[in-house]
Amino acid sequence: MTRALFIIDVQNDFTEGGALGVDGGAAVAAGITRHLAAHRDDYALVVASRDWHSGENDNGGHFATDAAPDFVDTWPPHCVAGTSGAEYHPDLDVAAIDVHIRKGQGVPAYSIFEGTDDAGATIGEVLTRHGITEVDVVGIATDYCVRASALDALEHGQHVRVLTGLVAGVAAASSEAALAELGHAGAEIAGADAAGRADAAGRADAAGSDAAGSPS
Repeated sequence: MTRALFIIDVQNDFTEGGALGVDGGAAVAAGITRHLAAHRDDYALVVASRDWHSGENDNGGHFATDAAPDFVDTWPPHCVAGTSGAEYHPDLDVAAIDVHIRKGQGVPAYSIFEGTDDAGATIGEVLTRHGITEVDVVGIATDYCVRASALDALEHGQHVRVLTGLVAGVAAASSEAALAELGHAGAEIAGADAAGRADAAGRADAAGSDAAGSPS
């Protein structure tokens, strides 16, 4: 098995009531937990990223301090390290996570590939170490960090699926554009149950092969 699950930024500040909360964020957290309860065995590795920004500076211009945020390149302070806003949403089952990636530590960062794990390894190094060749991507926000992480996974040579039932975006139009861009780039845009369907199809194919090769 060579598939990993990327859980992107399912944090309190990106869900309803947070500093940059998106509609449907809490539902995504709960949906990912249900997905893992049903399909954890489909993944060799489960990786979750979090923004983990410095509270002592503007994080390389990422936080708007001298002017109003433009919500493109500059943002209100969010996901400051050590605050409740930076923690995973309580409806996300963190017990199922193998690797935790922190990104944006003093600098802007959207992609999971811009962060490191607790030992300082990049996600690219983690994927190579575990022989991962396929990645399912879920989380927040479709039009920003999910998009950036999926594009970088493609660049890393992964076969990428975005599970559309388990993502939430800032805006409908930009989320649709992001999914279209990812599809054109080579990602598979799939429903949340794609992992289960693929796994069932693989078992059926294997069973058929065994039956065909078995003596009657």
